[in-house]
Amino acid sequence: MDEDAIDKVCDFIVPRIRAQSRMNALSSRTPMPRGGAIFEVSRIQDAKIAQEAGACAIVLSQSICFCSSRMIDPSLIAKFKEAVSIPIIARVMVGHVVEAKILQAAGVDYIDESEILGTADKENHINKHNFTCPFICGSTNLGEALERITEGAAMIRTQGIVSICGDIATTVQNVRSVMEDIRLLQNMSEGARLEFSRKIGVPSDLAAQTGRMGKLPVIHFAAGGIVTPADAAFMMDLGCDGVFVGPEMFDCPDPYKRARGIVEAINRCNDPNALVVAMSGLN
Repeated sequence: MDEDAIDKVCDFIVPRIRAQSRMNALSSRTPMPRGGAIFEVSRIQDAKIAQEAGACAIVLSQSICFCSSRMIDPSLIAKFKEAVSIPIIARVMVGHVVEAKILQAAGVDYIDESEILGTADKENHINKHNFTCPFICGSTNLGEALERITEGAAMIRTQGIVSICGDIATTVQNVRSVMEDIRLLQNMSEGARLEFSRKIGVPSDLAAQTGRMGKLPVIHFAAGGIVTPADAAFMMDLGCDGVFVGPEMFDCPDPYKRARGIVEAINRCNDPNALVVAMSGLN
């Protein structure tokens, strides 16, 4: 076989081996939720409401911040694990390797490397391949999402605005952007895909895999401004696997009813009659 033929075989096989190795590494970790609603909680009673309503996981936050945002008190993880049986997520600052090591040792189910807490390392995100605990990472576009997957993220959280309750517009915009770029990848020639990969700084095999699948090769949730069952169903309609819901939901008069409505809207997002029931009586 001449050198050109060998090069062509390598170009065909090597990206597929890398893609399979990446997926094997992710699948060997704790399974990620395949879809549903993840609720942010700061109190055990809220965690119990979320579980009863059908949440697939909860993300812990502290109701009182000291000086600046940091990871939660790791001793809280055991207390919440005693109260609920669904998976528990805790946040670390972007790039803060030591916070991640602490949370993994404390027994958290998933770590969210979160821009919500801020950035500890302006040059580097955490190398998630060095951990056994699966990571969730935020992004606002396809390039960022694929970068985080390259680093080892097992779930992508397409992020909108989190500081304004009910402002879903940025979340919709960012999710649409991701899905539109994936559709473009599906129709690109190999040369165009290579150029696209170089432009956004990700391996070409990962871009090719994303194009073949027609979606991100990991679980894809949306976050930011999602406060009603209709919001959750909208995210599912756009192609997400699930949603994050902020802690403000637990300040409403009947948080269980709203949480249950959101879960039902995700499970039955294509059934308008079910959505009518989910949206009724929430005020």
